[in-house]
Amino acid sequence: MSFPLYAPAEEHDMLRETVRALADEKIAPQAAAADENEEFSWEVYKALVAADFHAVHIPEQYGGAGADALATVIVIEEVARACASSSLIPAVNKLGTVPLLLSASEELKSRYLPAVASGEAMFSYALSEPEAGSDAASMRTRAVQDGDHYVLNGTKMWITNAGVSEYYTVMAVTDPSAGARGISAFVVEKSDDGVSFGPKEKKLGIKGSPTRQVILEDVRIPAGRMVGAAGTGFKTALATLDHTRVTIAAQALGIAQGALDYAIGYVKERRQFGRPIADFQGLQFMIADMAMKLEAARQLTYHAAAKSERAMNGEPQKDLTFLSSAAKCAASDAAMEITTDAVQLLGGYGYTKDFPVERMMRDAKITQIYEGTNQIQRMVMARQLLK
Repeated sequence: MSFPLYAPAEEHDMLRETVRALADEKIAPQAAAADENEEFSWEVYKALVAADFHAVHIPEQYGGAGADALATVIVIEEVARACASSSLIPAVNKLGTVPLLLSASEELKSRYLPAVASGEAMFSYALSEPEAGSDAASMRTRAVQDGDHYVLNGTKMWITNAGVSEYYTVMAVTDPSAGARGISAFVVEKSDDGVSFGPKEKKLGIKGSPTRQVILEDVRIPAGRMVGAAGTGFKTALATLDHTRVTIAAQALGIAQGALDYAIGYVKERRQFGRPIADFQGLQFMIADMAMKLEAARQLTYHAAAKSERAMNGEPQKDLTFLSSAAKCAASDAAMEITTDAVQLLGGYGYTKDFPVERMMRDAKITQIYEGTNQIQRMVMARQLLK
């Protein structure tokens, strides 16, 4: 009997080659400068838009490429292999817009998604607050109804691409007595009166992607900008993360692959004791372990992406929450180990900014923290297993 090969389709392999060629040519040469200068690279953004890789997940009906979840993972992975900061362009565009794709009215989707698809605007996601990180349900940002408008007040923290994105999915409390069921989601525009941004956070890694507070002071928006029904915002936020944790896994895979590729090239060239250091078994075992961890994480991530795609198409996937948490956790832990080993394989050179692996090691760390720390991911997985 014929058995379908457990592998990406030919289109996915061709997509990878195309994205990698673009990343090698247009993104990798900018990566060190973006990190050093702590500046968002508009040149990279334009290159991604020109190739239609900035928001590949947007459905064709809104002018997007209509890429499936695995194709989106491959784009993010290949961009991250060259520059982790740049991979946050397609990743955060997905994070900001999935709440709309899951819950918004057709009117709201038609209004906001085409601008993202065309590259006119980016879309960020505003859930965390200074006092509400892992415990996101304890948020204090309020949205008070005033006729056919809502007035928003509060501060959102750790918002990726804040200030460069035009649009924000903002979670806010509409019914303080209802706990998590009193949270609603809204689209806020950068140009709305009362929207401002805190200073750029000074970070360990992903420095080419700004992270800032989004400050909302009496921001008055039409009630039609609510995403889904009142009180469903937190449910939408959690459902969104089931899909987007897979994109953070993809980012981690890309960072790890970039570090592994560089380290392999280095150990083949570097000579000590009269021979390439790649000849030494101790180093061979390190490289074998790095590649093994990476491939295990990749297979798990691709499996989770396939589940995510089915769920987005309306087929309930009861194990998506477990698999997306497992993929994010496994891939980010692997990326931290692999990048740390890559620095070790380069020895003293690995510790300097003349080589890219120290940047990759710094960039890998955040993948264990954002979109739910890996401690939270383990709680999520355990709850799914024990319920």
